Amino acid sequence: MDRQGEGLPAGFWSTPRIAVALAESDIVTILTEIQRTRNWTQKDLGRILGYSQSWVSKVVRRRQKLSIDQIRDIARRLGVPLHLLRVGRPGDEDSTQRREFGKALAFAPLILSIGPAPKRAEADETTAPMLTAITGAQRRIEATTPARDLARAAVAHLDMANKILGRAAHSEFARDICAAASEAAGFTAWLHADMHDIGTARRYYRLSIATARRAGHPLLAAYMIGSLAAFEIENQDAALGVSLVAEARHTLGDRPPPIARAWLSGIEAVGRASCGDRTSALAALREAERAVDASERHATPPWPWVFPFDHGKLAGYRASVMVRLGRVDDAVAAFAESLAAVRPSAKQRGVVLTEIAAVRCQAGEIDEAFDLAEEALSLGVSYGSERIIHHVRAFRRGYTGPMTTTVRKFDDRLRATLV
Repeated sequence: MDRQGEGLPAGFWSTPRIAVALAESDIVTILTEIQRTRNWTQKDLGRILGYSQSWVSKVVRRRQKLSIDQIRDIARRLGVPLHLLRVGRPGDEDSTQRREFGKALAFAPLILSIGPAPKRAEADETTAPMLTAITGAQRRIEATTPARDLARAAVAHLDMANKILGRAAHSEFARDICAAASEAAGFTAWLHADMHDIGTARRYYRLSIATARRAGHPLLAAYMIGSLAAFEIENQDAALGVSLVAEARHTLGDRPPPIARAWLSGIEAVGRASCGDRTSALAALREAERAVDASERHATPPWPWVFPFDHGKLAGYRASVMVRLGRVDDAVAAFAESLAAVRPSAKQRGVVLTEIAAVRCQAGEIDEAFDLAEEALSLGVSYGSERIIHHVRAFRRGYTGPMTTTVRKFDDRLRATLV
């Protein structure tokens, strides 16, 4: 075995940069750090590894993919401990391990960009997908994590995406990075909306729209405008929300995908109902129904939609419309259809519970309504969701009926939450 790794400084393998590289099987960073520490040129490195200087240059710039066997060979020649690199010996890995290793190697440039780096890596075709993947991972975590616990990481990720975009503004990858930054901004807005930090959420939604437009991606821009529309409707400016839906439709152009039509019509229906416009709200629901029928013929929804907007999802919008129109029986039926088809996240369940509570109140079922509202309040407290708590408080403000024992119990719990 070659011992080119001998003579490295004490503690070299445990330095933060090398420790991250070993954990992520990032042989490129290990290679370049050894080269820097030993004052080797790329030609020296090529001679030691048995490759040309141009090959080494491509590897260092991450333009040359490496097989697992090549990584093992490089590690052996440089004296890299294989047990630390987590590659193992030939024949040890199965196909799943190979796939997982490939993903770790692909994500290494992004992970390294978070830590200290003596040299900034250039953007390439992997940059935007990696940024989008991080936003996707944060979205999955958000379903069971208080927004306040994630907000700092989301803002840091967005800042990093914007810095990368600034360095790559004139590159061939700029538009894709713009789109990734837009999605990160939209998610950051959503977190602040859940924290009920209205001004900050609005600012990030506007940033997401501006960045999507800069990316030249009408579908993404329309998605972000629609998200802002839903946000404004939820926060008591339904007229603005409806006008934003119209802007989103204009942004989509003449041939929008059915899922976009369905989603935007659902948002419009809630907005129209919030304005008291029954006729327009029901017309928007019918348009959403037609678009859902059309969208179900498409196997995969287009990005940035992650899940289909199907009849179960539309039932949730229909229920919200019926609550606002005071149609109790229709609201109950729509909620039953929605909950049977779609299992909402814990946070979304809290919002849904307040809407069902409102329906129960309209039906005269006061104790049942306040039991549901208290359950929603518990979810809001448990997940640190100021958005849910805001909905619960709005529900309580809207109630002017008799003070039952259940209502008093609820008020005590609400006061304890706010003090």
